[in-house]
This record gives sequence, structure tokens and C-alpha cells, in this order.
Amino acid sequence: MTAVPAAQPVTSLSADEARRLALRAQGFLGAPDRRAGVRGVLRRLGAVQLDTISVLARSHELIPYARLGPVGRPAVESAYWTPRADADGADPAPGSPYEPHSFEYWSHAACILPIEEWPHFAFRRRAMRARGHRWHVMQDSERSCAAVLDRLKADGPLTTTQLGGGRNGGEWWDWSETKIAVEWLLDTGEVVCTERRGWKRVYDLAERAVPDALLHDRIDDTECVRRLVAQAGAALGVATRADLADYHRLKGEQVSAVIEDTGLVPVEVEGWGKPAWADPAALAGPPRGRHRTTLLSPFDSLIWDRPRTERIFGFTHRLEAYVPRPKRIHGYFAMPLLAGGKLMGRVDPAREGTTLVARQVSMQGPKAVRPMAQALVEAAAWVDCDTVRIDRCDDPALLAALTTELSRLT
Repeated sequence: MTAVPAAQPVTSLSADEARRLALRAQGFLGAPDRRAGVRGVLRRLGAVQLDTISVLARSHELIPYARLGPVGRPAVESAYWTPRADADGADPAPGSPYEPHSFEYWSHAACILPIEEWPHFAFRRRAMRARGHRWHVMQDSERSCAAVLDRLKADGPLTTTQLGGGRNGGEWWDWSETKIAVEWLLDTGEVVCTERRGWKRVYDLAERAVPDALLHDRIDDTECVRRLVAQAGAALGVATRADLADYHRLKGEQVSAVIEDTGLVPVEVEGWGKPAWADPAALAGPPRGRHRTTLLSPFDSLIWDRPRTERIFGFTHRLEAYVPRPKRIHGYFAMPLLAGGKLMGRVDPAREGTTLVARQVSMQGPKAVRPMAQALVEAAAWVDCDTVRIDRCDDPALLAALTTELSRLT
């Protein structure tokens, strides 16, 4: 394994200072940029993870909500997927060239990414092509890929269903030849997903969807990685090598090879015990401003790296959606409570009609009661619920206090 480059720290940060830098970098400390809105959040984070689970809402909707407050859900989808208007302000005609604000590709996982990051993932597209196939193998790859490209060229953006169907009739992984082909073309960059419609990917030719200035994979692998590490550093504020690697799922040795050229500066963080780097802009002034009180998606980039979450917040969190029900501790989709810049509890939410149901709540003491009530009431209103019901709380005294506070707020 390549060693982490040795460098003299330019400054030392307390654990509290590092936590506040991370919160500001992620958009949770200070006044949110409401004029930039959802697209501003996407550009700031550099990646918003997608996931099929929908409880209050899908995770990519929860990300801007957590930072901006109750942005209308249709407005969130529109901000991600609506192409830029033309010079006259009109929407692009079907089949004509257009400029999307974002695209979907493999980053931390399947993520929505700002369209400006298309060149940065050229190294991954090249690696996909070099590998030669996904886990699915096509029977006639040349014919199948050509057929997909011909359809997209003739008919414009299409879903898998419109291309002929995604499955052969068996289990979910029993993909049709067309599905395998279009996903392979997505992996290698010949087609691009610039929209989700009814949770289905909408595919188009990259040459039509990606602006010319960004389309061609002219930068080499090292430059791709350097840009992604620099972006991750800005989005994290302060980070270890492992943190930087995890953000876009790079290898540690890839980070080590470029870290000196990213502009990130070495720092020492109290209690971390590992070399760290900070974004110079994050060090330019002390983090100040209002802390956001909100519930977090388990896939939020503030907490998606579980070891980093434990190191910064002293909070252990695991997604239990795929854990058998009897073995769950905190619930199917437990959402951590962020308040005062700290993680103070969690709730496993659900919806029953116009009632937001807190199936299970845990809080770290009485100071978490009011923030939990505030977060539940705001979340309920956002998803058009007019009532909050608590099914279970791990502390009877805190449950009584939470019930009283909810009554006061509603």
C-alpha cells in the first residue's frame, strides 16, 4: 500500500473545530444559499446518493430538504432533472441537443452528479471499458449495443421499458439483453442518464446530452482523480485519506498519489490519530451561524461514511433496512437527528395516511426532546401529514416529555 505523503501540518484543529468545519462544508452551519437552491446543494456536495427506499421520501429528496428546509418535492425533482433552457428561455425540443444540470453515474454509489463533473469520471468509464463487461454478460454485445444506440438516435431519450423491457421474466437480476446493453453503454459513457422518470432511468446519447465542452474524455486518470479528491476535500471541509477516498469510492493509494497537488493542506486534528487535510477555504474563517435542526437520511453525505461519523460525532449509526426485523435495534430506516451541530438521537419514521408515525424513537437525554419534536413536526408538514404519532420510545420519561412538546407545537 502506498504510504500517506508526510507533510508538516499547517495548523492544529480541536475535535470541535473539525466538526464545525465539516458541518459548514456540508451546508448545515450558517445561512443556506436559498437563491442557489437544490442545484446549489448538488454543486456544493458534488454527489447526492440515490436509493430505492422511500419512507418519508426518497433519499435524494431528503438531502436538499435537510439543508434548505421544506422545499417542495416536485421542485426538488425539477431542479435535478430539468434541462437548461435555451437562449430564449424555451425548453429544448424533443430530440434536440440540450444541456442538463446533472447526470447519474457511479460515485459513492449510484449518485446524481453535477454535469460539470462528467470529465472527472473518465477514468472510471475507461476502467469499465478495459474490464470488458459487467457482472451480466451479453450474448451478442455488438448487435445489442448497436440496436440500443440506433433507437436512442432515432427516438430520443428512452427508458428501458421503451427500449423493449428490462427483464426476461425471472428474478430482478435476470436482465434482458437490451437492459444489459444499455447499462453497459451507461457504464462506458456512450449513453447517459440525465433523468429519473417514475424511478426509471431515462437514457440518451452522451453526444447529445453532455455539452461539447465537457463530453470528450481528454484528461488522464491522474487528473480525474486529482479533481475528485479536491472536490471531496471541499465537500468534507477536513478529512483523512480514508474519508477522501470514500467520498467517490476511490482507492487509498489513488488519493495518496495526488493529494499534494489538490490544494488541500495538511492539518492535525485532536483525537483523530491520523493525518488529515483541510480545504483552505474552510480554514479561512471560523465557522459561524445557525445550526440546522433536521432528520438525516442514512445516505446523507454528512453521515454515509460510518467510521467518519463515529469519529466526528461520537455516534454509531447503521442502516437496518436489510437486517431481519427481530435483529433490528433502531428500526428499518432510522434517521439520525441533527441539532446544535450534534447527532442527538434517531427516529424510524413511516406514514399512515396523513399521520407521520415515529415507530421507534431514541434520544440522548432531555436536551434532545425539543429538537426531536421540531424535526418531526417540520418533516410531517413537508410530506403533507397533519399529525405525529409516537409508537415507541426507549425512555418512558423522554417519551412523556416528547409527547408534551409535540402537543405544544401542533
